[in-house]
Amino acid sequence: MGRRSDHNRDELAGLILAAAAGLIDEGGLAGFSAREVARRVGYSIGTIHNVFGTADRLVTAVNTRSFGLWAAALRERLDAVGEGGDRIAALVAGYFGFAQAHPHLWTAIYDHRLPAEASLPEADQAARGLLTEIVVAEVARALGRPADAVVAMLAHSLIATVHGHCAFAVSGAWALMGETAPEAAALARVREALRADSQSAGGRPANQSA
Repeated sequence: MGRRSDHNRDELAGLILAAAAGLIDEGGLAGFSAREVARRVGYSIGTIHNVFGTADRLVTAVNTRSFGLWAAALRERLDAVGEGGDRIAALVAGYFGFAQAHPHLWTAIYDHRLPAEASLPEADQAARGLLTEIVVAEVARALGRPADAVVAMLAHSLIATVHGHCAFAVSGAWALMGETAPEAAALARVREALRADSQSAGGRPANQSA
């Protein structure tokens, strides 16, 4: 029997979201079912649809939640190294760390697609953008430059570089190539790009450990 009056709408949304995230964390999108989420929270499938609209919207909310957790993990890494520490290494470690700790949640971010007629709500776009903002700010800091459009473009390219290494690591493709240190390789590529950019601008990047 569904607990139809135990929670208000906001409480229900949080309960459903946590259960859906837990289900994806366990088995990925392949094992996701709105009906299973309903079973776990003790409500009917109709309640899931009343709160989130569709299963796609629920997965979208889970992915936005994952972005928030990921951004928080990056901030924790940065706080741990402090102002004078190797913040670029902390960023790369935070990127890999979340993906490796939650491979199914991380993969779901990129595997899930909304229907062609649907669009990502502005609130979700803003929440997901926080992670990129952190990276852009740290790249600008490392280069000793303002976080302008040029720095943002470089930061986006570095994210793509790290993401490729991370995706290969999570999928097992990196190991199949006989490589054992994807995070170290990604960090090396990031340092090379920052060094090259700094030299071309006639400056010297900060926080660039050998």
